[in-house]
Amino acid sequence: MSRVAKKPISIPAGVDVTVDGQLVTVKGPKGQLQHNLHEFVALSQGENNDLVVETKSKEKTAWAQAGTARAVVNNLVVGVSTGFEKKLTLIGVGYRAQAKGKTLGLSLGFSHPVDYEAPEGITIETPSQTEIVVKGMDKHLVGQVAANIRAYRPPEPYKGKGVRYTDEYVARKEAKKK
Repeated sequence: MSRVAKKPISIPAGVDVTVDGQLVTVKGPKGQLQHNLHEFVALSQGENNDLVVETKSKEKTAWAQAGTARAVVNNLVVGVSTGFEKKLTLIGVGYRAQAKGKTLGLSLGFSHPVDYEAPEGITIETPSQTEIVVKGMDKHLVGQVAANIRAYRPPEPYKGKGVRYTDEYVARKEAKKK
């Protein structure tokens, strides 16, 4: 049995959750998100205004899907109430980032500047020239956008230059000896 699925999802004030069959719709101050639940999983209203995830069968895969569904629905609730953010850092001489509306302009040592167009629902901020903050209410989309930006120049192991997550550790290698 999934330990994650047993934990109820608390709903903060100002967030409405509607369950229509397998479709879960969550509305909050930041917007609205939807998710289709797996057929093995049911979502019900518990006491104390919280949500409880239940399985429709006693199979092992049903409990695995219940744990996943609980995590996804909790991310929807957190996303519409507070939102998610990922921070990236540019390390390298001349590496710069500048947000221009929905476009992020990157100078990463290539012969040309790189422009990244942010998808709908994502805001990109640059507090300094070497910091990038990706914000949004969809956790999956925020993580994917941050991964796409990092993929332009991933950190290399010899000098550590590149785009990395702020909390990322890059294992350094020693240069070849003569």
